Amino acid sequence: MHTVVVGTSGVTASDVLAVARDGARIELSGEAVAALAAARGIVDALAARPEPVYGVSTGFGALATRHISPELRARLQRNIVRSHAAGMGPRVEREVVRALMFLRLKTVCSGRTGVRPEVAQTMADVLNAGITPVVHEYGSLGCSGDLAPLSHCALTLMGEGDAEGPDGAVRPAGELLAEHGIAPVELREKEGLALLNGTDGMLGMLVMALADLDMLYKSADITAALSLEALLGTDKVLAPELHAIRPHPGQGASAANMLAVLEGSELTGHHQDDAPRVQDAYSVRCAPQVAGAGRDTMAHARLVAERELASAVDNPVVLPDGRVESNGNFHGAPVAYVLDFLAIAVADLASIAERRTDRLLDKNRSHGLPPFLADDAGVDSGLMIAQYTQAALVSELKRLAVPASADSIPSSAMQEDHVSMGWSAARKLRTAVDNLTRVLAVELYAASRAVELREGLSPAPATQAAITAVRKAGVEGPGPDRFLAPDLAAADAFVREGRLVEAVETVTGPLR
Repeated sequence: MHTVVVGTSGVTASDVLAVARDGARIELSGEAVAALAAARGIVDALAARPEPVYGVSTGFGALATRHISPELRARLQRNIVRSHAAGMGPRVEREVVRALMFLRLKTVCSGRTGVRPEVAQTMADVLNAGITPVVHEYGSLGCSGDLAPLSHCALTLMGEGDAEGPDGAVRPAGELLAEHGIAPVELREKEGLALLNGTDGMLGMLVMALADLDMLYKSADITAALSLEALLGTDKVLAPELHAIRPHPGQGASAANMLAVLEGSELTGHHQDDAPRVQDAYSVRCAPQVAGAGRDTMAHARLVAERELASAVDNPVVLPDGRVESNGNFHGAPVAYVLDFLAIAVADLASIAERRTDRLLDKNRSHGLPPFLADDAGVDSGLMIAQYTQAALVSELKRLAVPASADSIPSSAMQEDHVSMGWSAARKLRTAVDNLTRVLAVELYAASRAVELREGLSPAPATQAAITAVRKAGVEGPGPDRFLAPDLAAADAFVREGRLVEAVETVTGPLR
């Protein structure tokens, strides 16, 4: 099994995906263990002094003015975890919780938090054992960290609360730790606070969304190419020289992908045949511009994610010169903004895909295709309601595109009077990515059927490879009406699992 070694300088997106989705094992580097021990020495020295230090010998948030005596500090750290583990609602996904815990471990190992090496090792042990804390949907305002989600994770380290075992069953965390020979941690000064104070949940979801969208944007280029073929459109608008004079990188990449997918097609270039048209509709002609803008948005989001992956987010933080200073680095605004930006791009990509699908089904705009791609229109309804489903998904995506980060709600007796809502932005982006997958699956379903109805003209080898593969996956082709939901579910799985891109790349080579 792949092993991820966590040092002091952060982790990569591929490390996050390996741990969150593939169950990679985690090891702490010798450098990280040494940094942990050194920072802990600084915290212990401050704890022994009579002057109050925030997070070490004081209360938290609006209660930070109280100096806590030494005999109450272990209780203080336990209590912050217990009281902050106040999430509600459905459980979040296992991969999200694993990313959340791993990214908190990343910051702990930076040597900037003052957490003892044994606490960091316990975090790694819990992840390696396949134990996943129960974390709930609601509880984070995206400022002072993803507090409630991280608290539920810290509760598991203490042997309290519930967690999911490697077998998928939810049981008391203490039982699961005991079965795997993991001793619950006894938190000391600053450790409870340090386990809760980061942007780890929203960052983990951003990293996973970017990985999913990288595949989905390639899928969208493929379905747009299929629709262009099915509508007998022209591929001249994809010429590199046209995109070179508006040099947005994403636009150029998307046009190049579509051109590669359409190479060798007998269906393109017929826009001047029986029903001449000067130009294809925007949803066909402007596909690279819209998908390209989304790709460039992803590039910006990826830059933000890389910076955050290299960050040590905590408050207070142990600086290299030995000072322990309060700060505002836990504010989730940088991550929240790009999460919302991606949701806007996703909604627009889905919207243009739905417009192409609708055009394929309308006999007045499809250039010779049967109404709704039906076998016997009137007796058969064809894909009429498949487009309804797609339209409903797009409408939902437009609602999900409303920014969460534009909102703020005060908390902690107005001490925390401006928050990012980054966790909420991440949660709605996950839903948006799911719905985009479904929208593209419907376009694939309609466009592949439409291409097959163009008798006498052969599609491009790459689009033919896609159609052949999707038929082998259980998605049926043209014919009389049938129960559509299973076909749509199979198309969804085909896109979601990356098989559409894989099929096309057997002909084109790697898409951009």
